[in-house]
Amino acid sequence: MSNDAAVPPSRPSGIRWIVTTQDAAWQEVVPPDFGEIADMPNVFVMIDSPKQPIEGFGASFNELGWTSLAVLDQEQRDEIFRELFAPGEGAGFTLCRMPIGANDFSRDWYSYDEVDGDFALEHFSIENDTETLVPFIQAAQEHQPDLKIWASPWSPPSWMKSNRHYAGAQPNPFMNNVENGLRPDQVGHEGTDMFILDEPHLAAYARYFGRFIDEYRDLGIPIDMVMPQNEFNSAQVFPSCTWTPAGFVQFLRHLGPEMRSRGVDVFLGTLERADDSLVGDVLDDAAVAEYVSGLGVQWEGKRAVAALHRLHREMRIYQTEQECGDGRNDWRHARHAWSLMKQFFTNGANAYMYWNISLLEGGRSRWGWTQNSLVVVDPDSESYRLSHEYQVLKHVSAFVRPGARALECLTYSGHANQLAFLNEDGSIVIVMQNDMSEEMPVRILLGDRVLTPTLPADSFNTLVIPANA
Repeated sequence: MSNDAAVPPSRPSGIRWIVTTQDAAWQEVVPPDFGEIADMPNVFVMIDSPKQPIEGFGASFNELGWTSLAVLDQEQRDEIFRELFAPGEGAGFTLCRMPIGANDFSRDWYSYDEVDGDFALEHFSIENDTETLVPFIQAAQEHQPDLKIWASPWSPPSWMKSNRHYAGAQPNPFMNNVENGLRPDQVGHEGTDMFILDEPHLAAYARYFGRFIDEYRDLGIPIDMVMPQNEFNSAQVFPSCTWTPAGFVQFLRHLGPEMRSRGVDVFLGTLERADDSLVGDVLDDAAVAEYVSGLGVQWEGKRAVAALHRLHREMRIYQTEQECGDGRNDWRHARHAWSLMKQFFTNGANAYMYWNISLLEGGRSRWGWTQNSLVVVDPDSESYRLSHEYQVLKHVSAFVRPGARALECLTYSGHANQLAFLNEDGSIVIVMQNDMSEEMPVRILLGDRVLTPTLPADSFNTLVIPANA
């Protein structure tokens, strides 16, 4: 449904109210109008003290996302890309992620240069990506030409690692029919550097990033920012590489100048631990900190966000990957997704990213486990559906535009289940969950006026208040 579509009879104020429940998504209902302050408000929206700016919302371009969409016909794919990316149509994504080489939802392992010892990168090639990631991104760009993209590797080329392998852990016995060929003596460990930290490898890897930037730019896909490593504390059965803060310092001395020469930002991430010292120990090096303009925090690092925002006010903070679920795409996980979004924005995040855009029903990866997605494709019927989590994310992303500011919400009656934002056009967006099994009336104070919606049971709600309301 277009965000600008015809709506039910509304108040003269122009306020909009959209409701999603487990059984009915994105229902536009008649909104309340402003009233006088008669009783103590439940929620105070602090409209005169805006907080951090919001840079955007999106998800990750992964190979298995593109191959799942290939099951559908062109008309269906166009519907999906329009819904996700076209301004005013659906989620309105403006900021997305992609891998540098293979990730855990690639078709299989690959890097851009697997020729052992090729420090000159004479064999560098993104040919694999031209089959999957490149057309995936270009399809999104058709609907959102100003789409911003950032990138990170899951693993360097295997010859740049001390274990000479793309992975860092052996397969879990709970993952059926999965092999990665890793020997016990090749297993990596948190708190160690799996990358070979000598000058030839560090310099070549920085140039590897540079070649990636150049070749994608030549295809009309500018990369705005990079992070040096996905989940740098985790040795995984899939492509992965652990780094220490000291190792990052050495690498960023090479990566920083390489990216600056191309006008590409560098963020430190992605952090998946509740330990802000892993960031602080890198930024304590002034020469390295000069090249870092932001921080990337994966869902498992959520408890570090408040400290990072407090200790590093100059740094933008991206939530880089929402918790991934188990492939069931159920309402339970949609409710959990809301709690994650609320935690990140309340504590200072500037951007929010979902993980898989699309997967086949069940969401199984090459390395053997299942995860959720925004689009769920049924290969038997060659059809798709939009997941509950998509609707929850859309409740925020459809109306909170780049440049908006987060607004603090105070409550003295236990109504701590909302987010609020102020757009550059002066409109205010309030997103609320009623997690109760019965209706919940709420009194919301904005300035000297009150809105009094009654939120349906077990629902997500977005109220959009125009600047002139």
